[in-house]
Amino acid sequence: MLNCELSQHDSDMMQPIDNRLISYFLKITSLSAGEIRVLTESMMVKSFKKGDYLVREGQLHHDTYFLLEGLVREFIITEGNDVTTNFYTEEQWIISPDGFEVKKPSRYNLICMENTVLVAGNEEKAQALFRQFPHFETVSRQIMEAVFEERHHQTTSYITENPEQRYLNLLKTRPGIFQRVPQYDIATYIGVKPESLSRIRRKLYRKV
Repeated sequence: MLNCELSQHDSDMMQPIDNRLISYFLKITSLSAGEIRVLTESMMVKSFKKGDYLVREGQLHHDTYFLLEGLVREFIITEGNDVTTNFYTEEQWIISPDGFEVKKPSRYNLICMENTVLVAGNEEKAQALFRQFPHFETVSRQIMEAVFEERHHQTTSYITENPEQRYLNLLKTRPGIFQRVPQYDIATYIGVKPESLSRIRRKLYRKV
């Protein structure tokens, strides 16, 4: 899915954590020594500071990211309001649907909520990897299917669940998010205003 270049400076800095991508792949499939070597040598590891944007709305964007460390928030601006559409944390892929539509500007913004380290790649470099190791094309397809299935589930929840249910689901599946992002972003993610989120939390607290 991903094939890039790693500078010596980044390699020296990121050596302790860049093996997370290899570990991730090994959870999905077996890798030969040659595949591990090529992946390790070809990673393009990028570092961003809190507040940096990976993508802004309107940009042409075709990159894919794998988070090694940090947190990225995806959001849109609708009717002048900042609305969170996703949170990405360690060992998650950021694959925007817009990224597969040639010459179509992104509808989304991606901003780092913490100092963030990730591996970056794109379709052109992925194809070069597939030619060298065809096995990775199958792995790539499996990853993309899983990512889009998760996004579909998230979209469906906005139709089938109320804000309280979405809050409880987020608390159950990703409890660490609540200590890492402002409550305003949690509120827009579940589809309510901050004061409504406070009422939901008080209501749930009284039930405990």
